[in-house]
Amino acid sequence: MGSKKLQVWLPLLFAVVMIVGIMIGFQLKEKTMSPRFFSFSQRSSLQELTELIKNRYVDKVQADSINELVSNQLLQHLDPHSVFIPSNDLAAVNEDMMGNFQGIGIEFRQIRDTVHVMNIIAGGPAEKAGLQIGDQLLFVGDTIGITGKEVDIIKIRKLFRGSVGSKVKVRFKRGAVIKEVLITRDVILVSSIDAAYMPSPGVGYIRINKFAERTYEEFMQQLEKLQAAKMESLIIDLRGNGGGLMKEAVDIADEFLSDDKLIVYTEGEHTPRMDYRAKRPGLFEKGKLVVLIDETSASASEVLAGALQDWERATIIGRRSFGKGLVQQQFQLSSGAAVRLTVARYYTPLGRNIQKPYEAGIGKYKEELMARFHPTDSTKKLDSILLLTAKVYKTASGKRVYGGGGITPDSTVLFDSSLFKRASVVQILMSAGLSDYAYQVYLSNKSYFATFKTPESFNALYQPDEMVWSGFIRFLAKEGILLDKIDLSSKIFISNRLKAMISRQIWRSNGYFIVANEADQTFKKALKTIK
Repeated sequence: MGSKKLQVWLPLLFAVVMIVGIMIGFQLKEKTMSPRFFSFSQRSSLQELTELIKNRYVDKVQADSINELVSNQLLQHLDPHSVFIPSNDLAAVNEDMMGNFQGIGIEFRQIRDTVHVMNIIAGGPAEKAGLQIGDQLLFVGDTIGITGKEVDIIKIRKLFRGSVGSKVKVRFKRGAVIKEVLITRDVILVSSIDAAYMPSPGVGYIRINKFAERTYEEFMQQLEKLQAAKMESLIIDLRGNGGGLMKEAVDIADEFLSDDKLIVYTEGEHTPRMDYRAKRPGLFEKGKLVVLIDETSASASEVLAGALQDWERATIIGRRSFGKGLVQQQFQLSSGAAVRLTVARYYTPLGRNIQKPYEAGIGKYKEELMARFHPTDSTKKLDSILLLTAKVYKTASGKRVYGGGGITPDSTVLFDSSLFKRASVVQILMSAGLSDYAYQVYLSNKSYFATFKTPESFNALYQPDEMVWSGFIRFLAKEGILLDKIDLSSKIFISNRLKAMISRQIWRSNGYFIVANEADQTFKKALKTIK
């Protein structure tokens, strides 16, 4: 049962890495494309086939769907990360890497048939207009109802998005009262930093969720704050970070490496070698440094971890990273669509390309990631097999590091597959039960939670009691998840996660990680290593 549940759950991890990995693409200084780059002197067979389907096929077929299907099939034969982006999706795909969007600044969820305001961006348009956490949204504009029925979340999001300065009327319910506000849309910044705090005296922690256009700037702001608080050692958490703009990772690496040290280089059949080196005095070139990675750390995350490992600047802790060493560049097509095409490979300072094999096809590519979690095969065993065939490189002091298949940590923390053999735990983690119930607990006890001024005090003094736990069991039962019997270790795990979700409800992601890290084995090992 556990193995089957894992097979359902784990593809989500792969999807996260694939989606973010697809979206990376840093800007290489390529030769300017000729205006005739995509021109043809005569029609190809592919063009003729497309026209034939559009004009003669028995059913109506959208031209965009044909182009997308044919293009993706072609690109998948090249590598797993080259991708065709339809014109309708292009803005949304680019938006994530920009680190901002234009809208009203709320986090919402549809619980059953009602859209709830789960969180509000501080200082954003929604907060300025008076919306509060717990408000139930009824109408957008005068006529568009979004309650009492299942509504596509993507469609709801589009209703709130819009150009800066445009206005949107929102009718909502607060308690028993119906209210209405007019909200002026603005630019909403989306932070790449999930958390930054001091888990113990002299030790700083920064978690980076992606590498977007403002990541380096945000990272430096947090690094300077921690140094002002007398930080002497630093933990950088890249777990779950599927990559992004390589330039941002290079700039962050520069803050830890001295002189003219090579950080990464790229090279492809039609892309000459380009070196990226440390070019300025770094803010933290001395002091202990630990980097946390796992199987969903990919691309730009691996650039940063690989450079610091090759120069022996940081201790890498966790599990083997994803293994994406391909570089994409985005090309605009005349139709308004775009293609992100792999144009180069990147190499660590020692010459390692950590791209895992993909010659067997995308199916096997996905299976490789899933196999790392298989209950009958420990991560240690799988990595031992990998390292028998991996190319060995040596650092200046003679330490062995490996090429191909991701960044292998200096210190491994095995995946606890036993926890996920329990069907009830997997069900809970796959559902929205934890976040939805944490939201409910928060709304019912807002005045009590307001007595905690910091996530640290909340973490030290609050623990979900039996009344909260019993309520959680009843809440899950309504969602079709029966939790009448559960072993103690699973109960402790779920209870700690629930506590972290309540903390997130109050202090957003920073609050979540301050609580969640307390029970995290990889974080505990990092803290022990760095002290």
